[in-house]
Amino acid sequence: MTKYIFVTGGVVSGLGKGIMTSSIGVLLKASGLKIFMQKFDPYLNVDPGTMSPYQHGEVYVTADGGETDLDLGHYERFIDENLTKESNITSGFIYKNVIEKERHGEYDGRTVQVVPHITNEIKNKVYSAAKNSQADVIITEIGGTVGDIESLPFIEAIRQVRIEKGRKNVIFIHVSLVPYIAASKESKTKPTQHSVRELLSFGIQPDIIVARTEQPLDKNVLAKIALFCNVELQNVLVANDAKTIYEVPLHMYEQNAQLSVAKLLNLKLPRTDISQWNRFVNQIHNSQAEIVIKLVGKYVELPDAYLSVMESLYIAGYENNVKVKIDWIKADDVYEDNCSELLAGVSGILVPGGFGERGFEGKILAVQYAREHNIPFLGICFGMQAAVVEFARNVCKIQDANSSEFGETPHPVIDLIRGKNKDEARGGTLRLGNYKATLLKGSLAAQLYQQDEVWERHRHRYEFNNDYRKLLQDNGMIFSGIYQEKDLVEIIEIPSHRFFIASQYHPEFTSRPNKPNPLFNGFVKAVIDYNNK
Repeated sequence: MTKYIFVTGGVVSGLGKGIMTSSIGVLLKASGLKIFMQKFDPYLNVDPGTMSPYQHGEVYVTADGGETDLDLGHYERFIDENLTKESNITSGFIYKNVIEKERHGEYDGRTVQVVPHITNEIKNKVYSAAKNSQADVIITEIGGTVGDIESLPFIEAIRQVRIEKGRKNVIFIHVSLVPYIAASKESKTKPTQHSVRELLSFGIQPDIIVARTEQPLDKNVLAKIALFCNVELQNVLVANDAKTIYEVPLHMYEQNAQLSVAKLLNLKLPRTDISQWNRFVNQIHNSQAEIVIKLVGKYVELPDAYLSVMESLYIAGYENNVKVKIDWIKADDVYEDNCSELLAGVSGILVPGGFGERGFEGKILAVQYAREHNIPFLGICFGMQAAVVEFARNVCKIQDANSSEFGETPHPVIDLIRGKNKDEARGGTLRLGNYKATLLKGSLAAQLYQQDEVWERHRHRYEFNNDYRKLLQDNGMIFSGIYQEKDLVEIIEIPSHRFFIASQYHPEFTSRPNKPNPLFNGFVKAVIDYNNK
């Protein structure tokens, strides 16, 4: 029978529930169990796909085409499993399903209410994930903070799951802030006590409490939490600030978190093998040299908008024994008269994805600088489109080359995906999820991937216009990755350049600790080589 773990948060948001949830997943997978993870978000958007990156950070894309919360990126990177659309459920999605059922008469005219109809729909998503994943353990994080009005249906639903599945099959982990008062040099447990009391008022008793704190906690503080929150002392865990998020599973392992979970869920665990995770963390600590990469993007004020890109660069750096420092440059601020000054002395330039015209000309200038100065360059999605437009304008001399995303243009080298139209609804209508690219033999892409075909994840509505393929090819650009079913360009390169490659897909979504995506790994190696020379 599938076991269920539900993770809630208390006192304040932003405690790192996602990292803690992922860390538990790491330990259970390292113990030989099959793991599946979910995030329940209480906001009313159907999914994050139409939300501004300034509001929400990046939209993470699953292999099956789900537009999801960025925490799923942490989940996948930590447990190294491909999750699905079932891994991210919002209140909007739940209410939409219930309302559609009501409109179709599926409730036979009964009054539709939060309990049982909304809560049943939530439980169905939990049970469906268990059935489809065939996982030994489902770990579900409840977004927000206990006491938020919008999260109450999720809290009630997981209470019902425990009643239906039994105490030996369902446990609750509560992550709560234990603040440190510097004036009195004391760590205060009262906020955690109040948070647990709030949970108890909803019928949920935590089985494990994770005390999130900036300072180490002594045994007296842990004993106080155990006593007043009705939790066994060995089930009070401490999550101190760590130098890197990737240390957190090791900190939990040192406190036998996996054994606490196993005892509560009546699981028999063999030896927990975290040797590969230790290897990765040691690489982080042993990486001394530093390289600087300029990232020219639209949303650089909020780095979480590029969270997977950041982590992919860091992971590739650790794999090559260097620390990557990202120098953030706002694309809006890049002009012809300051471009050289902003990019002077750079060793590598990355132009990531994005939507809309704002900042596009700045990205084009960054691409031009990388191309003309023979500086390692990696473009992703919108970054590839900027590279195509720049090459068409400045090498092929098509002065009016542009993307039709921004309006009418006589030379739409980037155009709307065939079969779609601009009036289509925005949510969930892009090219999403895994598609196969066939790689050109002898190309840089083929060398990096060391294979003939790759599957990578997409999120876009505009593509390279094949009407211009021959012209660009005659001027020195090659098209090294093709989605053959629709003859769509997936990768472009400039072979005469030191390292110039860009993909229409998002390679950042498949980077993992100890396994950086080949495009990021190759890019970081090229930057290191450029520095050395």
